[in-house]
Amino acid sequence: MFSVIKRGIIKVKEDIKVIYDKDPAANNLLEVILCYPGLHALIAYRFAHRLYKWHIPLIPRIISYITRIITGIEIHPAARIGRRFFIDHGEGVVIGATTIIGDDVLIYQQVTLGGTGKEQGKRHPTLGNNVIVGAGAKVLGNITLGDYVRVGAGSVVVEDVPEYSTVVGVPGRIVHRKIKDKNGVLLHNRIPDPVKCELNRLKYEVLELKEKLEKIENK
Repeated sequence: MFSVIKRGIIKVKEDIKVIYDKDPAANNLLEVILCYPGLHALIAYRFAHRLYKWHIPLIPRIISYITRIITGIEIHPAARIGRRFFIDHGEGVVIGATTIIGDDVLIYQQVTLGGTGKEQGKRHPTLGNNVIVGAGAKVLGNITLGDYVRVGAGSVVVEDVPEYSTVVGVPGRIVHRKIKDKNGVLLHNRIPDPVKCELNRLKYEVLELKEKLEKIENK
């Protein structure tokens, strides 16, 4: 029991430290402890998850439900979440029962890590390490987001995404891949539009064909 409590304290310290690392608005320890709903939801989840692993019925779900009322964040106690997980702002975040989240993951408000229907078994996403999911994004179904994946705000991802990729749009499309870019960040104001890029490509192809036709006609 003592070792469990000790590991829990270590994880909470890491969760507090990562807020300082990733949120420039974090000014002091008291503010972080009292005013960050993502931290409150995560601490409650870690306690409920431990009870769930001990096969204690009902109580973990009650903790999850009360936490959702207080913080606006719903994390199923059966979900598996790694270390240094940070939910920025947090309102409207939903994390399903069979979700697996790696270490050093950052998600923003209104993110859903959910299922696609009433299928049984593994039905929620798996996120690798150092993943960033932008505000309002939906990652749905038993899919995998590799390490260092970035998901743009408002995207809907329903297929696997390889590591070191940036995916945006509805449905999500890969718009950028960079091999082993461990320092990459998600620039929310510089997300490319894959539809616009495709239309521009078609536009240039049509112009090129017109030029070729004009040359043929002139001959």
